[in-house]
Amino acid sequence: MKKKAKKAIPLIATTVLATTAFTAQAITSNGDNQTAEATKLTEQEVKQSNATWLAGDHHVHSEWSVGWDNSTNPPTPIKGGDAIYPIVKNAEKASEYGLDWVMTTDHGGPNHSKVNLEQAYPELLKSREAFPNLIQFYGMEFDTPAADHSTLMIPKVENESQILYDIESQFNKRDPYPNDGSRDTESTMIDALNYMLTELDEDEQPIHIAHHPSRSAKGDGEWGQDTPQEFRNWNDLAPNISIGMEGAPGHQAAALTPEGGLDNGARGSYGNYPTLGGFDQMTAKVGGLWDSMLGEGRHWWITATSDSHVNWREGGSDFWPGEYSKTYVKAEKDYDNIMESLRNGNVFVTTGDLISELEMKVQAGGKSPLFAKSKGNSATLGETLTLPGKSKDVTVTIRIKDSNAANANGDKPEVQRVDLIMGEVTGAVEDRSTATNPTTKVVKRFTEEDWTKNGEYIEITYTLENVDKDSYIRLRGTNTDQLEPEKDSRGENPWTDLWFYSNPVFIKTAK
Repeated sequence: MKKKAKKAIPLIATTVLATTAFTAQAITSNGDNQTAEATKLTEQEVKQSNATWLAGDHHVHSEWSVGWDNSTNPPTPIKGGDAIYPIVKNAEKASEYGLDWVMTTDHGGPNHSKVNLEQAYPELLKSREAFPNLIQFYGMEFDTPAADHSTLMIPKVENESQILYDIESQFNKRDPYPNDGSRDTESTMIDALNYMLTELDEDEQPIHIAHHPSRSAKGDGEWGQDTPQEFRNWNDLAPNISIGMEGAPGHQAAALTPEGGLDNGARGSYGNYPTLGGFDQMTAKVGGLWDSMLGEGRHWWITATSDSHVNWREGGSDFWPGEYSKTYVKAEKDYDNIMESLRNGNVFVTTGDLISELEMKVQAGGKSPLFAKSKGNSATLGETLTLPGKSKDVTVTIRIKDSNAANANGDKPEVQRVDLIMGEVTGAVEDRSTATNPTTKVVKRFTEEDWTKNGEYIEITYTLENVDKDSYIRLRGTNTDQLEPEKDSRGENPWTDLWFYSNPVFIKTAK
């Protein structure tokens, strides 16, 4: 890769709400009806017209998440010592369970950068040949300095293997041997992000997503390895690289036995403070950490993954990729477009195949969809709706596919309720450890009495009246009757407690 003399970006950068750009359009009036006729389609609009919802998983381990023989010097990697499946087996199962894209994420250890480069990467190339219809990203589960694990998703470029090797060998906290722990500092993580920004071309820059962020938390809001301060520092420095966190962690099958029964396992392997409806407390609590980040106007998205190591049928805690959790990205089916949509937040997540499509369009009230779009007054997931005045009604149109097909457990779950959640965007917090947004609340709970069923689709239209503050809205839904996701007890059957979450749409008012 080409090194460039770029100025390092300072630790604290300003996060700016991005307004959705639309092509210039000619507006004509015909009596009482206004129509909009596009004079030119932008490249982005062409992509959107060809985009579909693509299911994926960016956190899957293979046999190259190795064990270590510490009797040798340096320690010798033991293939299959932690996770057990070949990369091609994961690809086979991802395809079987309906995924369009998947990513191998093997974590490190002494000189593991060479294991990834010399052993894992050639196996990925073989797997791509064996399953050409499955998008298979290269990357790793980064042993994040001063934090828990995280995704590093590498763009599919000619030198993808060298890009990961250079990052892992220089910055992964477990890669050095001997290891004196000197890399395990936040300054090393900041150095890593600065390296990605300044030493990599834009098309080489990875995506970074925090894994199981509260698994090490000791209690409600008693953070462990991952903290709000770190998330803010990463996102300030590299907002197009460090883009979010797992909303629903993997290891969701921890209570399932190979015989199909239940034991005392903790969902997500969250042994201290539990998940809530299978989701991390940072995401699941309305007005919690995620809402605090969104309330600053941050583009900080959530995903859902399997964290597959060993399948529950073989005594492990895991579902196969796509068997239970899916991250849906609205994109064309190619590497670049999937990564672009992940960065842009056009993403929703679901467990148990509760839903398979989610559209949420937000526009200024009283305007036709075409007119709203022509004026830039329409937005969807990850975008910003700019209102034409200081106060305006906002129309929210929701369309969700509640499929009649059976999921991997043989169930046909039905959506019982959809929640519309709204919070204010008030700008950067003074205390960077802030993990609450008291303005966030459920503004409307929809049940089947409130929506129209059109085949497999749930359709909802709702008006937010007199919106006069910068805000965001997001969706959540469930097959349960729980008004808020409850703490997951040990031994809980994950198939009975299903949820979906959308990423937000921002609303910007005229000041």
